[in-house]
Amino acid sequence: MHRLLLAPGIQPEMRAVLDGRFEMFDMTGFDSPADVPGLDPATITAVVTKGESVFRERHIAALPNLKIIANFGVGYDGIEVQAAKARGVMVTHTPNVLTDETATTALLLALAVTRKLVVLDRLVRTGGWPTEPRELLANSIIGKTAGIIGLGRIGKAIARRLEACGAVVAYTDTKQQDVPYPFHPDPVALAKASDLLVVACQGGASTRHLVDATVLDALGPEGFLVNAARGTIVDEKALVAALKEGRIAGAGLDVFENEPHVPADLWTMDNVVLMPHRGSGTHETRRRMAELCRSNLDAFFAGQPLPTPVPEMRG
Repeated sequence: MHRLLLAPGIQPEMRAVLDGRFEMFDMTGFDSPADVPGLDPATITAVVTKGESVFRERHIAALPNLKIIANFGVGYDGIEVQAAKARGVMVTHTPNVLTDETATTALLLALAVTRKLVVLDRLVRTGGWPTEPRELLANSIIGKTAGIIGLGRIGKAIARRLEACGAVVAYTDTKQQDVPYPFHPDPVALAKASDLLVVACQGGASTRHLVDATVLDALGPEGFLVNAARGTIVDEKALVAALKEGRIAGAGLDVFENEPHVPADLWTMDNVVLMPHRGSGTHETRRRMAELCRSNLDAFFAGQPLPTPVPEMRG
């Protein structure tokens, strides 16, 4: 039986589908594989990690017989893929199976923040209706421009949902695509044209703080930001400042720059909707992700073609 190392925080759904197939060791609470009680790092041939978990070159180097890193999630920016590739270690992920749920989460955040869902819910629960004197009219997205940063699988799924709700979609990406949406060359240009700006690109060093103070100022005091991609894509300090100063109208956030830590300033803002990184968080999707992750492991050790290697491993 192959020995497998679980990166910190792997969900029960993933553990359940691996049980009986591998001898598993859990790295939760430990900084290095060598710190895990009862584990000889040289016996580990497989690792299961998740997108936001950090699995760097030093972790790979600590496992001399590692053969495969199977990522439980589509985003794999926490893995140093080039270091793995240099060692001949395969890396896989779980695309497609979580596209729709993540897109639905982005739509949920967009509607919740523009329609003041959390504020109105609290109003009813605290007995403030119908005596609450404040004007609580919300904002519609019907006929408004929703700009999407990153028109990949998830970005396109978000676009379809926003269109169904009456929004007009525009986008920016690394290159123009054959789609019926207006293309803008960069996030600043897109933000200027948008009432709602939705982050849907991949995380990693190349997109760190892509949405900065300049982009937020271009979005303007009547614009809303939604991020269900990666927290590192948005300059969080700039976002908090823009919200506090009224330079944007509000934000719907499922992800944060230093998870699970959320800036305290966001907790009390009525124009912000917060979620604890649950973009694909349904029972059904988690099960499909776990099964695909297991399929990659099973195929690798059986010497068969891998269902979903990361793009850097293809060809």
